[in-house]
Amino acid sequence: MTLRLYDTSARQIRDFTPLTPGCVSIYLCGATVQAPPHIGHIRSGLNFDIMRRWFAYRGYDVTFVRNVTDIDDKIIAKSAEQDRPWWAIGYANERAFGDAYTALGCLPPTYEPRATGHVPEMVEMMRALIDRGHAYAADGNVYFDVRSFPGYLQLSNQDLDDLRQPSGEGETGKRDPRDFALWKAAKPGEPSWETPWGRGRPGWHLECSAMAHKYLGAAFDIHGGGIDLVFPHHENEIAQSKAYGDEFARYWVHNAWVTMSGEKMSKSLGNSVLVSEMVKHWRPIVLRYYLGTPHYRSMIEYSEEALREAEAAFGRIEGFVQRAVERAGSVEPAAEVPEEFATAMDDDFGVPQALAVVHTTVRQGNAALAEGDKDAVAAALADVRAMLGVLGLDPLDAHWTDGGGNGRGEELNDVVDALVGLVLEQRQAARARKDYATADAIRDRLQRAGLVIEDTPAGPRWELGSRDAR
Repeated sequence: MTLRLYDTSARQIRDFTPLTPGCVSIYLCGATVQAPPHIGHIRSGLNFDIMRRWFAYRGYDVTFVRNVTDIDDKIIAKSAEQDRPWWAIGYANERAFGDAYTALGCLPPTYEPRATGHVPEMVEMMRALIDRGHAYAADGNVYFDVRSFPGYLQLSNQDLDDLRQPSGEGETGKRDPRDFALWKAAKPGEPSWETPWGRGRPGWHLECSAMAHKYLGAAFDIHGGGIDLVFPHHENEIAQSKAYGDEFARYWVHNAWVTMSGEKMSKSLGNSVLVSEMVKHWRPIVLRYYLGTPHYRSMIEYSEEALREAEAAFGRIEGFVQRAVERAGSVEPAAEVPEEFATAMDDDFGVPQALAVVHTTVRQGNAALAEGDKDAVAAALADVRAMLGVLGLDPLDAHWTDGGGNGRGEELNDVVDALVGLVLEQRQAARARKDYATADAIRDRLQRAGLVIEDTPAGPRWELGSRDAR
């Protein structure tokens, strides 16, 4: 089956045909590092991580670029509020984003350029746009003339005459209030760089056009980001890049939001849930399941109840994997995923439908366990691991078994297993002498510590539950 994806610019699902056979080039708008990430920020990274993994599974050589916007109005405002250098705020939050991506199992990008490292490329692009009549300088600012580009607003399907975009603060000399800034003239105390039009700093939209051109060339396959970026950011990227002479992106893919009480999760609304706090209460692999398994174009309404449902659903998968390993031993992932799973993923990355195949296979595996069919158990485990690997959710993958990449998780797991084993031996001894009060007290203490105890014919076994159980 041909891989198909929803193209925002075409407003329909299209067959995917890469520019270069066997290769896929992706540019994802990454973090603006004025503050640490909430789970809404990280959803985009997770969605595109799964897409990237599926392209790789299908045999493509993937070049994945995810930028860092390390200078903009919000970072400068935070610098003034906190009386800290703008670069210190940006770097600290860039590290926080990196930690969050790693914690939730995202593969590192091929390239992760910073905006401030590409001012020469921006200057070259602005010079060409001015020479071609698409941009103009005024009072140290450089603006893009939106009326000079006939295709403006086609991505967002708007009419220019209906567009009302007031001039931004300090953006003087505009010919039309809807023209947007490529370069902003320097203000006292703000960071600035030298250009032929005076000192200043880049506009948000120009940064991405310059970096996409540098790392992916004049044309590339997929440009991604959240749906909130369609206008003005992506619309303006298209205008300046195509006016410069680039073909730019051939497909536009946008993920939906994480919402709270029906509103987009946003720091400005005070309703964000920081990843650094979430991982103190929920296992990172459960957060990945929660954020990564709904369809990328569907909204996720955040709630504790929804997270608990995700935890329980993943627990059923993880429980089978653990029991299957106990019965069949170490089984490598299958070389190919089941056909139904592949069909779902090829159809606009249909993760919910693909996940249904995972759960069906788990049920079949559990039936095989009950029947004592070791070969069938091993076959189901191999298929489940292959499918989970594509989704970045294989609990036996080294990323999760070593504690999310800290290098000591397996060692610590052995220590915890030995200690819990001693406690469970005491519980078994209490049950043997019919001291059920003590046995129940031990179980309850373990549960409050965040462990789930299951009594099986082979003896008691344990696994981590929600940290909120503590």
